[in-house]
Amino acid sequence: MGTDDKARNAAQDAVGHVKEGIGNATGDENLQADGQADQTEASLKKAGENVKDAFK
Repeated sequence: MGTDDKARNAAQDAVGHVKEGIGNATGDENLQADGQADQTEASLKKAGENVKDAFK
């Protein structure tokens, strides 16, 4: 996994946490769901990169 990919995935996860937190604080369910989706997407990308790395 490249350093750039790791950084992008970490940033996407962090943004997801922030969105979810703001959504919780303001009662905005759409923002909360967007944050959770961002976190899930980042996790899936990380898992995919780990699989690729295992076969190198």
